Amino acid sequence: MAEVTDVVVIGSGFSGICTAIQLKRAGRHDFVILEKADDIGGTWRDNTYPGCACDVPSHLYSFSFEPNPRWSRMFSSQDEIWQYLRHCVDAYGLAPHLRFGADVTGARFDEDSGRWRVDVNGLDAFDCRILVAGVGALHHPKIPDLPGLASFAGTTFHSARWRHDHDLTGRAVAVIGTGASSVQFVPQIAPRVARLDLYQRTPAWVTPKPDPPIAADRQQLYARRPATQRAMRSLLYWALEARGIGFTTTPKAMRLLEREARTHLHRQVADADLRARLTPHYQIGCKRVLLSDDFYPSLQRDNVHLVTEPISEVTPHGIGTVDGVQRDVDTIIFGTGFDVSANLVRLDLVGRGGRSLGDVWAEEGIGAHLGITVSGFPNLFLLLGPNTGLGHTSVVFMIESQARYVTRALDLMDSSGASTIEVRAEAQQRFVHRVQSRLDRTVWQSGCRSWYLDENGRNFTIWPHVTWRYWLRTRRPRPADFVLEERRAGSPQTAAM
Repeated sequence: MAEVTDVVVIGSGFSGICTAIQLKRAGRHDFVILEKADDIGGTWRDNTYPGCACDVPSHLYSFSFEPNPRWSRMFSSQDEIWQYLRHCVDAYGLAPHLRFGADVTGARFDEDSGRWRVDVNGLDAFDCRILVAGVGALHHPKIPDLPGLASFAGTTFHSARWRHDHDLTGRAVAVIGTGASSVQFVPQIAPRVARLDLYQRTPAWVTPKPDPPIAADRQQLYARRPATQRAMRSLLYWALEARGIGFTTTPKAMRLLEREARTHLHRQVADADLRARLTPHYQIGCKRVLLSDDFYPSLQRDNVHLVTEPISEVTPHGIGTVDGVQRDVDTIIFGTGFDVSANLVRLDLVGRGGRSLGDVWAEEGIGAHLGITVSGFPNLFLLLGPNTGLGHTSVVFMIESQARYVTRALDLMDSSGASTIEVRAEAQQRFVHRVQSRLDRTVWQSGCRSWYLDENGRNFTIWPHVTWRYWLRTRRPRPADFVLEERRAGSPQTAAM
């Protein structure tokens, strides 16, 4: 028999934990958090590759209502962030709400009862009024479909599923991809391996990483006088928002950032040929900008070779490129990112009329009102949904805005006596149209291919404004944007909203 609860939250990363905390702060305690793994943390639990760290300043990559005065560096490591999330679980008493080993395999909206039935591990396990999907975007590793990959006789793994039991010392290693993960782990493993072939499809813009340790006396100051840390957070926030203006409104302003990246490359790479192969030919910001002080130096080691010829095949003992060269290796590591578009569709969410979210998005394109609610899916809230990702600052800011929006939507339901809330199709369409129109004028649509785009070149990932504008839009739900239904004696009635 299904367990009955008011709210089901899927996922225990930043999104799920923030939602749970906001529910508790709003006096709502009837909820569960479903986590498929055996511990909390999401991305920061799964990614344990050498050198894994945040590329957003620590003071911003944390909840505004729960500052951490003990960050050890400007850019926190994976284990520190994971520990911070565990602290939040303890501080807000979330442990009793957690259900581990609970892999959500589907959920369907029951139009008669106005409630969601949630399948866990293939079984009908929960009956809830509200369903919140906080599954995150960078979750499912993306492995390229390379000819012959299945024939490889050595060891392969993705950076997000790092094989710590596989000692790389003295091995011949191929790393495929030069994105945000590779730029962190390549410098860590390069001194240990016998040879490292780094396969680059498109070079990335890389800027310096100002990552000084935070001195003990500074940590003590933050702990004794929290206002000083809030001031630092505010300073960093507005500094990154200023950079965001270049991304979102005046791409020509990105020339200063591009000049910084070019100077960084010239200072760190003396060889003109290598420098040319590492120089992007697209506007900075179109793809994710990377931060590193040790990536370029690692590529100049005698045992590291940058390969820019496209891969033609994988053989049992190595990788062949289109120029006819075969490079033998015993280990292949994929630093190829994540399958972002398939993440929510994987959950098999079924709304009104038996239509799945995957089918709706396949027909109409990926989109949601404020990235949170979808017409045809009452009482469903998405966190970090379509077009709420960021390219210039901390996504935790967006998560907080969305979690607050969810609790205020529940307040709206309560005050109106509604059992269901569903965004109007026209409100969703207006929002999606405005976002897509706005994106056409941003750096992310300046001609390069990135994981921000779908197969048709449509950007379904990025918020095309500075983040304070999103905060304004999500302070509270607008009743006119929704249909609220009250069910009495088994028949739905539309509230006057």
